[in-house]
Amino acid sequence: MEMQKIAELRKKANTLPMEPGVYLMRDRRGEIIYVGKAKKLKNRVTSYFRGVEHHLPKVYRMVEQVQDFDYIVTDSEFEALVLECSLIKLHSPKYNILLKDDKGYHYVCVTKEPYPRIKLAMQKADDGNEYIGPFVSSMVVKQTVEEANRVFLLPTCRRKFPEDFGKERPCLNFHIHQCMGVCRGKITPEAYREVLEEALQFIRSGGVQSVEVLTERMQQAAEALDFERAARYRDRISAIRRITEQQKVIEFPHESLDVLGWVQGEDKIYCSLLVLREGRLRDKKDFSFDCMAEPEEIVTEFLLSYYMQAEAAPAEVFLDRELPDRALLEQLLREHRGKKIQFTVPQRGESRKLCQMAQNNAAQELARDTNRTGREIAALTELGRLLGLSHPPDYIEAFDISNIGGSTIVGGMTVFRRGRPEKRLYKKFTIRDMAAPDDYAAMEQMLTRRLTHYKEAAENGKKDGFETLPDLWLIDGGAGQVAAAKKAAAQFGVEIPIFGMVKDDRHRTRAIRAENEEIAIRSSQSVFRLITAIQDETHRYAISFSRKKHRKTGFASVLTGVPGIGEQRAAKLLKHFKSMAAVKAADEEALAAAPGMTRPAAEALYRYLHPADGEPAEG
Repeated sequence: MEMQKIAELRKKANTLPMEPGVYLMRDRRGEIIYVGKAKKLKNRVTSYFRGVEHHLPKVYRMVEQVQDFDYIVTDSEFEALVLECSLIKLHSPKYNILLKDDKGYHYVCVTKEPYPRIKLAMQKADDGNEYIGPFVSSMVVKQTVEEANRVFLLPTCRRKFPEDFGKERPCLNFHIHQCMGVCRGKITPEAYREVLEEALQFIRSGGVQSVEVLTERMQQAAEALDFERAARYRDRISAIRRITEQQKVIEFPHESLDVLGWVQGEDKIYCSLLVLREGRLRDKKDFSFDCMAEPEEIVTEFLLSYYMQAEAAPAEVFLDRELPDRALLEQLLREHRGKKIQFTVPQRGESRKLCQMAQNNAAQELARDTNRTGREIAALTELGRLLGLSHPPDYIEAFDISNIGGSTIVGGMTVFRRGRPEKRLYKKFTIRDMAAPDDYAAMEQMLTRRLTHYKEAAENGKKDGFETLPDLWLIDGGAGQVAAAKKAAAQFGVEIPIFGMVKDDRHRTRAIRAENEEIAIRSSQSVFRLITAIQDETHRYAISFSRKKHRKTGFASVLTGVPGIGEQRAAKLLKHFKSMAAVKAADEEALAAAPGMTRPAAEALYRYLHPADGEPAEG
């Protein structure tokens, strides 16, 4: 990248006004390659030409191609949003979100054979089969075919009829009442065709009309005293209603609703849009976009592009978190479509669960591209939302203090990267110069020392696990521990989000503690599991270190009671023999040969550990 050109562009950007507007990035041929909106043009445009080496790869490639840029000042953010939208539509810049209807069409296929099957087909073929469609969504087709086969007990096995009549026993589906058992040879083609037509009626008209038709036929059969046929109709009606109830996701006051969830990857944003109609999940659409701007801006641009060109739009769209330009988004879409689309961020209940479902689906798409699980991604994304963080906390450090016995106070630091423990980065701290237990002072000392190591690593380039500042600090404890941690961070001028992990009376994770309030986490199972795992692991690590220190301190106090053995000699003995049991098992020669020992000290220690018969050993 030509640094002189970058310097020229940065100098030009510094002359821009601190007003809302739109900027247009151009390449060497003068073509517009990116259009963006800004609340303050100067701040936004200069950001592209500062710290270029730290940009994400896609942004770096775009900036590398920029030869010049233009800008248009507007009177308001809304005008900037309108202008950005129209310019993207006009120029189709290569680095903007350009939604294309590239989904293939799908069909319901009815095979041409004596006992036809209902299947999903990716395309329409000239093979004599009957095709219903096309449908844009493969999910809709797959779901419809599965429901029709299940409700009307149609066969889905690979057997061919009537060739395979009676060759094998009926399969499991027949025995669990999910197939009528055509393979037995007891169902005529005419009777089968009647059931097939009912299934096709269900596919073409939906469950409500099918229930009405089947109810009328059931009544006619009952009046004709054909109770066996009436019972079959009754069972089909029950199956349709049961499936409809199973598909009912949520009650809401209008007929249409979309739900959008999104997660942030290293260089992409993954979005999942759930489409609900008449209380049922009708479709799911997945999208991914390069991180050319802040995540909220990318999502806003996507929503504009999607609903500006959609043939039909819902009355309401649930979002899994807030968008800064939500009001402007609603206003622009209302003016464009002539009707209001309301964007809502549910906070609790079934509506919130729907948002979490969308977010989980987006996380699964990200998980496919990375060596991570959807659960880990969704948990970190939801945790970031609950804590009001600008992005999911991929690098978390957690701290706990342990003072078993009161004489030895220690601290433990665990590290979780991308939701998983990174044990090679764990750190131990022995709290110094503290006569009595004081959790707040101990926590402040531990974090002060951790940041001292960070400062030293920044100065000398040392890579010892302290060189990275985390996205989040989690402190085992309440408001006092959080305040101590913030005091330590303030001394070094670092900005780290700091929260406490609070336990209930039974020592189980209950909530996250900010300095002035508690944040409930039990409503989000993914976050609750993550915080519980972090808190339990940090407590385990700190207390295991405390027990080890306490055990060594106890051994050392025993040894220093022997004439000729002080603290240094006792420490060398334990380091050499590894345990008190090994010290007791050693003879005088082995004790005398240990580092730092003398023959008189070895003899005195041996007599101390092995008293004469009838003489009790000193404790």
